[in-house]
Amino acid sequence: MSLPDYKSTEKPPSSAAPNFHVVQLNVGGHLYTTTLSTLRKHSDSKLAEIFSGPPKLRTDTQGRYFIDRDGSHFGAILEFLRSEQLPKENIQEVHKEAIHYNIKPLIKLLEETPRLFGELVGRQQFLSRVPHYKENIEVLIRIARAEAIAARHSYIIICVLRTEEDLGFYDNAINSLEAAKESVVTFGPWKAAPLVKDLLDCVKMDIENQGYRVSIQPHAVEKSFLSRSYDYFYQLTFTWW
Repeated sequence: MSLPDYKSTEKPPSSAAPNFHVVQLNVGGHLYTTTLSTLRKHSDSKLAEIFSGPPKLRTDTQGRYFIDRDGSHFGAILEFLRSEQLPKENIQEVHKEAIHYNIKPLIKLLEETPRLFGELVGRQQFLSRVPHYKENIEVLIRIARAEAIAARHSYIIICVLRTEEDLGFYDNAINSLEAAKESVVTFGPWKAAPLVKDLLDCVKMDIENQGYRVSIQPHAVEKSFLSRSYDYFYQLTFTWW
């Protein structure tokens, strides 16, 4: 059901409106008051584009300009536009909003903070060197959900091959498994410094960031007296309740 367009009770600012013109905003239910000069501060931003001519927004019942987006972190955006002050918390969320509104100086400064620098330059650069990493995360979640019917836990076997040498033993290793081999999800090999534990930490982090509860433990493979032992396998456990 579409909402009706309401007329603003105040005269809409035009491109010639003075920068000190006060603007009332409703951003996804969060109310803010600012000025045109603040919204227009960075001329190539989405906010400047919206408010540099007749506003391209509908208004709510009180005449506030309505932005149909979660406004939880819009205050941090306004604070940067006003004073160039960076947020001290919710860095990733504010970074996402800065990208949406195309506020390039804020994007750059946030990406230089230790947390985002480590994520973008360290972790993400490492994961880009792990073949099919994102696709594998999606596969793990899909398998876990399929096995969740009338169960408290879903169990998936992960195979982690750190090097090309490990890859050469893959067939022998996979044949040593008693578990269903077709459901094993394999990561690697990769050419970067992080170790297997680092990869497993990333898998856990990225699944938990989507709201799931998971744990990872080594998966013991029974071996005969003459067979080789392979430590490539880990059990990923999803806990549903």
